Amino acid sequence: MGRTYFVEEAIGQYLSDLSTKLKPYVTGLLIGQCSPQRDYIIRAVRTPPKEEQKEDNISPSKMASVDEEWITTHASQVSRMLPGGILILGVFVIATPELSKDGQNALRRLIFSVEKTLTKRRLWKSAEEEVSDRAALQICSATKKVVCRTYDVRDPKSSAKPADWKYQSALSASWLALDCTVNVNIHIPLLATSPNHDLEKNTKNGLNRWSKQIEDSVFLINGQVKDDDTELLEGQKKLRGNTQSSTQFSDVKVLTQLSQGSSHRSTATVQVCSGSINLKGAVKCRAYVHNNKPKVKEAIQALKRDIINTLSDRCEILFEDLIINEGPHKKSFEREYHVLPQRLFVPVAGSSVMLSDYKFGDEADGEIQERFVEMLDQSVQAEDIHIAEEINTVDICPVTHNMDDTQQKQVTKATLLLKLQQNIGVVIAAAVAVFASIFSFNYFSD
Repeated sequence: MGRTYFVEEAIGQYLSDLSTKLKPYVTGLLIGQCSPQRDYIIRAVRTPPKEEQKEDNISPSKMASVDEEWITTHASQVSRMLPGGILILGVFVIATPELSKDGQNALRRLIFSVEKTLTKRRLWKSAEEEVSDRAALQICSATKKVVCRTYDVRDPKSSAKPADWKYQSALSASWLALDCTVNVNIHIPLLATSPNHDLEKNTKNGLNRWSKQIEDSVFLINGQVKDDDTELLEGQKKLRGNTQSSTQFSDVKVLTQLSQGSSHRSTATVQVCSGSINLKGAVKCRAYVHNNKPKVKEAIQALKRDIINTLSDRCEILFEDLIINEGPHKKSFEREYHVLPQRLFVPVAGSSVMLSDYKFGDEADGEIQERFVEMLDQSVQAEDIHIAEEINTVDICPVTHNMDDTQQKQVTKATLLLKLQQNIGVVIAAAVAVFASIFSFNYFSD
């Protein structure tokens, strides 16, 4: 039996409008949430036209000429604008009858290409039990016939499976949100043995280590630790009337472990470093789950991934901005302070799921509005743009690149001193043990 996609009713009208405006075909992304029980599609977003296509609204005449790189780049940009729990679940194409035969082949290529690009960017891995099917939606612009199939993106040889596409009214209003603020203070050393200062690569490695801390953290939902398999809303009273807001948001606290526990051996390593990167600040995180009996495990997983994604995405955006403004081959390595882009949330009419984006301090609201139109085909009012947090910073601290003999001796001396202190610790521990045994013997002898 194939999967069933429950689709926001307004998406049907959106796709119908696209079919009349753009010829001979148009592609786009399907956005929503999947679960073992049900899959939900809450948005469809067309692929933005390239500059040469904007004036005449004409796409290339053959499906074989679909620009995979352009579409996957769009998917990467859109994924940054989605809160936790909301994913790109598939791809659609609306084509004339003459091109319909090539539609499924094009969709299959796009689905695997988009998923490969998105997976490469993530600092987390999908669990084995998670749904790995992605939707391929094909619509004939003349007959309006809808054909939905799925592909298992974990299997490159996967064949198409039929799926149901069912429209449902007010689907976007039935969501629960989890909010939290996470204080970040990440220190990432830059090793002197590194042939060059690849700040982006070093930062990603540091964030990888930090993401494992987030995965192992304890999450308090409204002040309580809840069992993974319990329902998120268990124990909450259902209020009468139209007062859903009391159950729409859950406040979450994240408790990060300071140590790995007694089962892990803790070791100290002395490394010669040429500098460090420090990420500091408080990041606002949010995840959404559909209110159809969601489990605590699903909600916490969505929030964990938003915490990891939001910091990783900001660093990506910062380095992209630095490359644009300073060039990719910057030679000097001096102490620098950079401000990470701030997160903002934007409400969408008829939906309880807010969209997200990131804003540098010198960006005007007009630039944010243009980005929403281009990336999500969504008009946004300036007064609806809500900055969610204070400024977060990146501090890049170098030390002298070429150390003289005195500095090298100091490093060596520090290393030897550390080893000596370790040895002294062992000697003292042994002495204490001997003294304890003598004392015990004498005490019992008396």
